[in-house]
Amino acid sequence: MKMTPLGEEIGAEVTGCQLAEMSDDALDHLKEAVWESGVVVVRGQDLSPQQHIALANRWGGIDINNYFPLNGEHPEIAEVRKEKDQQTNIGGGWHTDHSYDQVPAMGSILVARALPPKGGDTLFAHMGAAYDALDEETKAEIAGMRAVHSADHIYAPDGAYAQTDQGKALRGQELKTLATHPVVIRHPQTGRKLLYVNPAFTLHFEGQTREESLPLLQRLYAAAMTPQAQARVVWKPGTVTIWDNRTTWHMALNDYPGEERIMHRITLSGEALAA
Repeated sequence: MKMTPLGEEIGAEVTGCQLAEMSDDALDHLKEAVWESGVVVVRGQDLSPQQHIALANRWGGIDINNYFPLNGEHPEIAEVRKEKDQQTNIGGGWHTDHSYDQVPAMGSILVARALPPKGGDTLFAHMGAAYDALDEETKAEIAGMRAVHSADHIYAPDGAYAQTDQGKALRGQELKTLATHPVVIRHPQTGRKLLYVNPAFTLHFEGQTREESLPLLQRLYAAAMTPQAQARVVWKPGTVTIWDNRTTWHMALNDYPGEERIMHRITLSGEALAA
């Protein structure tokens, strides 16, 4: 198994392995790469849905997504789908999956099933690099702060997706979500300090209004926008991407009008976050 850096401070591209046949030692090595780099891209795979599920279970457990359409034969798998005639994609803004849960998901295993001829790449940003880029005054300001997260404004019957041509395909519109997490967390495995706020699901800081929170939130978001903190995953047939939600943001580019893109995603169970 060979690993090549994907970006300056984020990501690794892996060759020389088959995910469906990995030994326990090789899987542990892959987990460490995900925790350290945030996102790992594995090429040349031919994972069946059953093998996709088995890999996720070996990783440590599966969180069923409450909103995306589920694969009919395999409800553990959520389908991130954009049809040829749809204008809106899923995940088209910077976000961290499931930060609105009390115990957020560790990450995801995403398998490419149908790709456009070009476009549809996914951008990632490393929240450890973003935290490190902050000045000492800002680090002191956010130490001990907590932020409130929710998905209701995105998925509710009158939420963002309901106004688009993705609205009818999504589930869970009546669910209510609310979670509070530290603004700076320590990665459970590496101990690295990470920013844990994101533009999609973070509403405001605890004890502040949205309006009061926005100036500082925008400063924190800007720290993740530097080129050295980001990397791009270019999808090809046989690509599997595994990422750590604690360590990264991601965003799916919507630059393939009139083309189909279907991805199979399994969300990996996480653990409670701590500062």
